[in-house]
Amino acid sequence: MRILRRWAAAVLAGVLLGSLVVFTAGANAPSLGLTILFTHDTHDHFYPDAADMGGYTRLATLLREQRETPAHVGEGADYFYPTVTLDAGDFSMGSLFQTVYATDAPELRALGAMGYDVVTLGNHEFDYRPQGLADMLTAAKESGETLPAIVQANYRTAKDDSAQVAVEAMEHYPVTDYTVIERADPNPFLDQKPLRIAVFGVMGVDSDECAPMSGMALEPVAEAARRVVAEIQEKEEADFIICLSHSGTEEGKGEDYELAKAVSGIDLIISGHTHTTLPEPIQVNNTLIVSCGPYTQNLGRITIHKKVSPDHEVTYSEYELIPIDGSIAPDPEMEALAKEFQGRVNENYLKDYGLGYDEVLTRSGRDFTIAETGDLIGEAYISTVRAMEGEDYVPIAFAVAPDGVIRDRLRAGEVTTAQAFDVLSLGSGADGSPGYPLVSVYLTGKDLKNTFEVDASVSALMPAAQLFGAGCQWRYNPHRMFLDRVIGCSIWEDTGASTVRRAVPIDDDQLYRVVADLYSGQMLGTVKSKSMGLLTVTPRDEEGNVVEDLESRILHSKDGSEVKAWYALAAYLKGQEELTPAPVSKMVVESWNPVHLLFPMGAPTAIVLCAVLLALLLAAVILRKARRRKTSSHYRPYRGNRSR
Repeated sequence: MRILRRWAAAVLAGVLLGSLVVFTAGANAPSLGLTILFTHDTHDHFYPDAADMGGYTRLATLLREQRETPAHVGEGADYFYPTVTLDAGDFSMGSLFQTVYATDAPELRALGAMGYDVVTLGNHEFDYRPQGLADMLTAAKESGETLPAIVQANYRTAKDDSAQVAVEAMEHYPVTDYTVIERADPNPFLDQKPLRIAVFGVMGVDSDECAPMSGMALEPVAEAARRVVAEIQEKEEADFIICLSHSGTEEGKGEDYELAKAVSGIDLIISGHTHTTLPEPIQVNNTLIVSCGPYTQNLGRITIHKKVSPDHEVTYSEYELIPIDGSIAPDPEMEALAKEFQGRVNENYLKDYGLGYDEVLTRSGRDFTIAETGDLIGEAYISTVRAMEGEDYVPIAFAVAPDGVIRDRLRAGEVTTAQAFDVLSLGSGADGSPGYPLVSVYLTGKDLKNTFEVDASVSALMPAAQLFGAGCQWRYNPHRMFLDRVIGCSIWEDTGASTVRRAVPIDDDQLYRVVADLYSGQMLGTVKSKSMGLLTVTPRDEEGNVVEDLESRILHSKDGSEVKAWYALAAYLKGQEELTPAPVSKMVVESWNPVHLLFPMGAPTAIVLCAVLLALLLAAVILRKARRRKTSSHYRPYRGNRSR
């Protein structure tokens, strides 16, 4: 009997010890645990990029390995927690695979094949307009394959009838505010019901602004999140609440940082859109925020814990950004799927351009920077339009390529059609075909100068507004007054000789021809708001009339097809035996010299300088009056002896 009691005691001790490992893992003694594998902004990267990073073919392998890897939650305390796989949007638009987005839904089907549980929609899922999104969702549904759930709580209402087709397709898929995943806890020491993980999705303000053709109405993010969290708490008995947010954040700021401050009850925010890479989670109140970077360069992994206590404190025991590099073998099934979609790209899209997916266009002796790539894109636009228009060519003063549309830089080695497309991979035209077309508008000289000031000043607030291109050159001092940083600009006038250009000053009242992609033209409206109303850039036609519909300014080739920005680059590259840099479009001239900070003086500097001088003058007057009062109170006049 004594032996039996000892044996029972030993078994009980073993059970308690096993439970202790689970319940005391980490300093805060969590009672519930969940491992989350996550990505965002993968942008159609089926294959590794030119730097040999990323690719769904490798990601599929890594996901399988990570689901079989226990969480390390303390010294000697590895444990298999329930695992979910999530994506925070912009899974499309970034490679030639997007050209079959509407017809074949390669991205969503690939995410399903890799075992993603839930995804949300980013702004680039709307690049092919409401009809494109509707067609993609329908194609994915009709494939009959396993697909991830899609959650979106504040971007499912049409602003007008044009987007109703997308709303109906989202209802049919269905896209919902949130979904609940159940995962059994494999802990042998706990007799516990399955974990319930609620996941919802939101779209941010900047994301909405970056989707000018979505046709959707944005519900305020915090209001939507508060509404959905309340519903989950009331109806679902969820153990964890996770938000897939396509809003963006940085350390100590950003839309998702503000969301976490404004809405309680969210355990984890996976933050997409800004392509941020957070080496450690951001903790805001009782919410963790994570980002793993774009383009499948990393897979994020975090194990979170939640106390069963009144405050439901959320902690984490591991956080890792796992590089997706050449050490990871490609998954054979994902490779086969990628090849299948690649064949459809060649047949259904590239054949019309006389190009092949892997066709070598040119060679580069070194890696180009983003700035060098942008300047070369400007040269490509001018070259393509000049060749297309022939004797009818109207000189282009400036061909502009903003940072926000340059999705990759040119790399050393062979440059293929696929790589050229990757550089300018976004959007669609008025005809619905993939790729943003080029548009031709006119700007006054004053507005052209304002464009350069956007680069010099506004890009500090909105990095995507950095400008590159060809035809003009501008110089600026980043230490000068905001909105008065440009110290000189000129147009490189074509002299007729291919290698000779002459710098001429810009006339404020003259009209100058400018070429850009359609999306960049549509974003001109944000210049006024981002510059607090002090700068405007107004597109006009040849007669100086304001252009209300930029699609009316799309350039077409002789056969009537739209001139795509990516194809202009590809055609230009194909004519280069060895790639060489284009002339530099801008020069940064840093100086703290007071003369250089003040002159040449523009209106913003003059206004601030006058205000400072006025304030100094006012201070001097006040100080002088104060001294006079002090003097008059110190020397009092003699009024005689009044004593009696």
